[in-house]
Amino acid sequence: MKDSDDREGDLFREAMRDVRPLTPVAHPPRSPKPPAEARFTRADRRDVLRESLLPPADAATLATGDELNFRRDHVPEAVLLRLRRGQYTVDAEIDLHGLTGAQAKEALREFIAEATASGLGCVRVIHGKGRRSGHRGPVLKHVVNHWLQRSDSVLAFGSARPVDGGTGAVYVLLQRRHLRAMPRSVRY
Repeated sequence: MKDSDDREGDLFREAMRDVRPLTPVAHPPRSPKPPAEARFTRADRRDVLRESLLPPADAATLATGDELNFRRDHVPEAVLLRLRRGQYTVDAEIDLHGLTGAQAKEALREFIAEATASGLGCVRVIHGKGRRSGHRGPVLKHVVNHWLQRSDSVLAFGSARPVDGGTGAVYVLLQRRHLRAMPRSVRY
C-alpha cells in the first residue's frame, strides 16, 4: 500500500513539474458599495399610505369610537378578556338612550344597586355611540365610564361584542352579594 501511495505522489509531481504559479494581477480599487436598502421599502410605504386612506372594510367601525376597558387591580386580565368576548351570561340590561347625563347616572346607579342586591353576576349597559352628540362627543358613554369606575360593586367592564352593541354598550361584571336572582327578562 505504501508503494502505491509513493508511486502516485511521484506521478503527480512529474505531471506538475512545468507548472508555475500565476503572478498576481493588480486590480483597480473598487468603489465602496452603496448602503443596503430594503427592496420593498418604498412599495411598503406606498401600500400603507394607500391603505390608510381607504375606508375600513366594515364602515360601522369608522364611527364606533373608542372601546372601554376597566378592571380592579385584584381582577385578573383573563377575566376582563373573557368578559369582553361575551363569555359571561348577561343576566339583565339597561338602555340609557335618550336620557340626559344626570338622568343616565341616576338610572345606572339604581340599576347597578338592584342588580348587585339581586346577586347578578354580569349585566349589559347600553349607552350608545354618541353619534347625535355633535362636537361634545358621546356624553352617555363618558358618564357610564366614569360612574362604573367609581362604583364599588363593579369588578370590571369592557365594550361589548359587535353583536351586543360593540362600543355602544359595555358588559359589567359585578360583585355577588346575595343569591336571589333577578329574572333574565327584566329590562330597564
